[in-house]
Parts: sequence; structure tokens; C-alpha cells
Amino acid sequence: MVPEATSPATSVPVPAPPRHRYRLRFRKAGDLRLVSHHDLMHVLERLMRRGEVPFAQSQGFHPQPKMTFALSLALGVAGLNEVLELELTRPLDPEELRSRLNGQAPAGLEFLTCVVKTGKTSGQVRRACYGLALPNPIPDLPDRIRAFLDEDAHWIIRTRPQRRRLNLRPYVHDLQVEVVPYALRLSLWITPTGAARPDEILAVLGLAHLVDEGAILERTNLELLDEAD
Repeated sequence: MVPEATSPATSVPVPAPPRHRYRLRFRKAGDLRLVSHHDLMHVLERLMRRGEVPFAQSQGFHPQPKMTFALSLALGVAGLNEVLELELTRPLDPEELRSRLNGQAPAGLEFLTCVVKTGKTSGQVRRACYGLALPNPIPDLPDRIRAFLDEDAHWIIRTRPQRRRLNLRPYVHDLQVEVVPYALRLSLWITPTGAARPDEILAVLGLAHLVDEGAILERTNLELLDEAD
């Protein structure tokens, strides 16, 4: 008689390690604006290791730090108030974490604030604000802005990542000319269906050549959904 097979012992599930989440605001400017988003991730990993920050990592053959950027920054654009969410394996005082990061950060990278994150909310961006310093007065620029904002639709052909027709107008919250200092301010909605790129708005206003001539576009703020009034 064949003996009856015994059932394996019931495995006890291993509890997930505690999560210690932080939201940091940081500035990426100067020559560092020419560093790509992918390279910035490597910069952050290196400075966390040097600062002995106990960052959590993903599972698998190529573990990566558990960090999330609210919205990637295009190459060449300076970010004055960017958002990074970071997960640690043990708790740190927020100011201690900010100090460790700033102590190892290269020129052009500065961590401005750090807060503990609770709950399951993530840094979903609601609106992105940009600024472009204008070298000389453009007398008819307010008229160009008014004409665009008065339109119900403004269609363009977007060529990347694939060619398609896009209505820019619903993604633009506001456009303004600031007198002192003389600059253009853009406020753009970030939605589940997409967003307008600032370079597309500059092209509509006839200002795209300014960036080609050396003007620096700055992303001045990211407004998050869970922080908005």
C-alpha cells in the first residue's frame, strides 16, 4: 500500500516592512539643468549613499531606490520647486534627511523642504507654472496672449512620441506678462488626458526663438492635487 502523501507545512506570510515616506521639494538649476532626468536619478542614488540615507529599494535583479518624481523635467529647463517622494527603511527626522542630502548635493541641486508623508496619497500634479525672462519689450505680446486665451480651441500637430492633432487651449490655465522683472508667466493644467508643453505655447506666441538664442525656461512651481485648496 502506497503511503498517503503528507501536505507541506503551511507557510507563515512574512509581514511587509514598515514604510517611511517623505516628500521633498528641491531646486535643480545652473549647469545641472543640462543633466537628464535619468542621470539625475543616478546622482540622487550616489548622494544618498554618501549621506548614509537608509533608502528602500525595489525587489528583483536590479534593485532601484524607491523614489518618485512628481513630474519629470525636460532637459535644459531649470526647476525651482520640484517634487520628489522617497521611501526609507527606517525613520529619519525630516530636517535630518534634508541636511544629509544637501550635505552631499552637487552645485545646482538644493533640497528646500522635507515632510513626512502618511496615507496612500501620491504626488499627483494638478498644475505646472513656468517663467521665461524676456530680454526686450515685445509691445504686441499682451495682444498675442489675449487672442490665444479668447480662442475656444487651438489645434497643433504634435510629432512626438507619435504624430497626432492636439487642442492646446484646454490645458492652458493662464498666460501673463510680468513687468518687473520683464517675463512671461505660464500656468498649465496637468490632466489624466495629457498636458501642453511650454515649448508649444512659446511657439504659438512666436517666442520659440528666445530659447534657441539662450533664454532659460524655468519651471517655478508644481501644484499638487493633495496640497491644493
